Amino acid sequence: MKQRETSTFHGWRFRALALALCALAFLLVWRLVSLQLLDTERGYRFLQDQGDARALRDEEIPAHRGIINDRNGEPLAVSTPLQTLSANPQELVVAESQWAPLAAALGTSPQLLKDRLSANASRKFVYLRRHMNPADADRVMDLQIPGISSKREYQRFYPAGPVAAHLVGLTDLDGKGQEGVEATYEDWLVGVPGRKRVIKDRYSHVIRDVQELAPARPGRELDLGIDLRIQYLAYRELKKAVEAMKAESGSIVLLDARTGEVLAMTNYPSYNPNNRSTVVGEPVRNRVVTDITEPGSTVKPFTVLTGLESGKYTPETMIDTSPGYIRVGRKTIRDHHSLGVIPVTTVITKSSQVGTIKIALSLDPETIHHNFSSAGFGQPIGEGLKGEVSGKFPSPRRWDDLTRATFAFGYGLSVTPLQLARAYLTLANSGKSRPVKLLKLTDVPPATQVFPEEHVKQVVAMMETVTQTGGTASKGAIRGYRVAGKTGTVHRSGGKEGYKADSYQSLFAGFAPASDPRIVGVVVITDPRGGVYYGGAVSAPVFSSVVRGALRLLNVPPDDLQKMQVAVQSAPGAGT
Repeated sequence: MKQRETSTFHGWRFRALALALCALAFLLVWRLVSLQLLDTERGYRFLQDQGDARALRDEEIPAHRGIINDRNGEPLAVSTPLQTLSANPQELVVAESQWAPLAAALGTSPQLLKDRLSANASRKFVYLRRHMNPADADRVMDLQIPGISSKREYQRFYPAGPVAAHLVGLTDLDGKGQEGVEATYEDWLVGVPGRKRVIKDRYSHVIRDVQELAPARPGRELDLGIDLRIQYLAYRELKKAVEAMKAESGSIVLLDARTGEVLAMTNYPSYNPNNRSTVVGEPVRNRVVTDITEPGSTVKPFTVLTGLESGKYTPETMIDTSPGYIRVGRKTIRDHHSLGVIPVTTVITKSSQVGTIKIALSLDPETIHHNFSSAGFGQPIGEGLKGEVSGKFPSPRRWDDLTRATFAFGYGLSVTPLQLARAYLTLANSGKSRPVKLLKLTDVPPATQVFPEEHVKQVVAMMETVTQTGGTASKGAIRGYRVAGKTGTVHRSGGKEGYKADSYQSLFAGFAPASDPRIVGVVVITDPRGGVYYGGAVSAPVFSSVVRGALRLLNVPPDDLQKMQVAVQSAPGAGT
């Protein structure tokens, strides 16, 4: 009897225990089901949210900036993918024992790293290193230090370096255009970042991409009108001249006479946009568009052109320049020596101040002003280059005789080298005004006739004599090509009487071949100290060497074969 009771008791215990275990198993399964499947307060959504909060992140997809090319597709600015490391100083404090290997991987000292983190201890974000080589950044991330993150960014690289720096410009560390074309066409070049969702581990390493939220849109490519070959040539010759003349600076701009495209634009001294330690001070300024100068005698062709239009003058009209000077108001203005009675053509050939003044004083001031304005003086180019100025262009309403006289040979107004090049572009196009363009053109816009073609051709013929024997710029001649141009030598502003007695700017403006112009060029050398300072001796040779090389690169045939043959036949050893 007792044994039966004991057996019954043990059976009941067994069943109770089994039932409890089943209930516990049921509760466990129910809990798992509720956590995984049911959308309750503490259900699967709660767990997902908690997990996502710890591992799921929305990240930016960087978009690279558009490439800038020259007219032949040679890259002038490209974007290189690099890594940027950042940190949460509050998390790094916990990993202080790993600061030494971190500093070594970053290429800095532990003390400097400690000082930087201590100074930003209250912040949750600080850059450790911007734009690192990806391999170097990976070595830092391999240390698996909590609180350090890596992000892809793009850094701008400029293959031409200082050669095209002033035109192309540069961006800041965040990839925004700061100078030159980079700033002018910021909206075109800049990319639009995308967004993606990723899973990260506790070391901020991306485990996998989950979803692309918005695609990145790269910046658009930009093709400039410059020819990098000609740009290199212009920079080399300009640098050589500035250094040889011990000058303060120099600028060159070349235009395609048929289209108005900028073929080359450079300054010296320059800077290297790939080395930001050089991006400071004067060398950064694009003098071709920001610096103004009185153009001096380079504007005499426009004064003479106004005289031809008036009907009072022809190229053969004789002008008495004796005794080599003229008094206007209280000022006496001189030629280098008395030229006597000379035709209008010789006024240009010899750059006679007296002859130019006599023509100007016989003309209506409003007409002179109008013609200079038609050539583009006093007006910006309109291409949006940073720092471009319109220059000084006084109204004729209050001109006295002295103002009219000095205006006629380039004093009292001021222009940039690019504006002067645009004015000569009009002469090269037989009196048709054409806009200057930085970008490569697919369709050339029509030109507007602003001067009578007949009179412009007469002036161009006069300008050809300037580079011939006896002219003021025989060193601007190019063998085999007819060159039309004009020199200019002006005192720089400053000093007691408004000008510095011993500081000059030497200019030469012209185009070639004169029979069918292809290249228009302006050279400005500031404060040459090499013993000579006249435009014909300083700037004309630079024009000759640069344009000669450019014509060869563009395969422009010679238009003066007869003189070339004479030169070859008269050369030493010819015919032997």
